[in-house]
Amino acid sequence: MPTIGDVYEPAMEIQTQAEADAYFEKLVGDTITNYGKSREEAERIIRENLGYYAGYYGNETRARVERLFRCEHPIFGSLEKNGSPTFEQALKAGMDYAEKRKKERTNHAKD
Repeated sequence: MPTIGDVYEPAMEIQTQAEADAYFEKLVGDTITNYGKSREEAERIIRENLGYYAGYYGNETRARVERLFRCEHPIFGSLEKNGSPTFEQALKAGMDYAEKRKKERTNHAKD
């Protein structure tokens, strides 16, 4: 089973829109085939994961990945719009996100 690094690391090196589009289509196809997701779900998941993974890189890589794959970090949003978060902003955003997910899981368990 491939790791998230195996899947998304190659995207961090992509430089052109044509390469990005081809790699994105490969990821979408793999997600549909291997996980039974709809195209819409697959695109959403992949863009969220690409945005998240790019957050571990410097601003240059993150900005390029966000532009080429039309994605953004799921917690911090777009680097172009929001800039790079400070430590305090990152900590607060992470805590807020964790609380939101906790509530979602609790609500889902009640259903």
